[in-house]
Amino acid sequence: MAVKVIQTEKAPGAVGPYSQAIQAGDFLFASGQIAINPEKGKIVADTVKGQAEQCMKNVGAILEAAGLTFDDVVKTTVYITNMDFFATVNEIYGNYFHKTLPARSCVEICSLPKQALVEVEVIAYKGK
Repeated sequence: MAVKVIQTEKAPGAVGPYSQAIQAGDFLFASGQIAINPEKGKIVADTVKGQAEQCMKNVGAILEAAGLTFDDVVKTTVYITNMDFFATVNEIYGNYFHKTLPARSCVEICSLPKQALVEVEVIAYKGK
């Protein structure tokens, strides 16, 4: 099985010792994306809605770099710092999936890097 590092400047660089994504055979494992604006190098949105939107844009850029789309996503994990954010994040998240809805977990956690409010990670599959 071939393993390939996926890297794009259209999504923020890693803030630690990890890759934006790894393609392993027909699967893509994308690291969690917080709302860092890749052009500014920092979080610019101060609302959960704006941060959720930036997270999804970052995920989309990584998928695109791997030749995939949101239609190829089979599993997501969403981390939020307050379960009261669920409805807002769910609304933004839902705008990106149109074909088959992926399996999903949503977890409330006490904090995220850079004081982000939301983080989204995905697994995608590009089989024949």
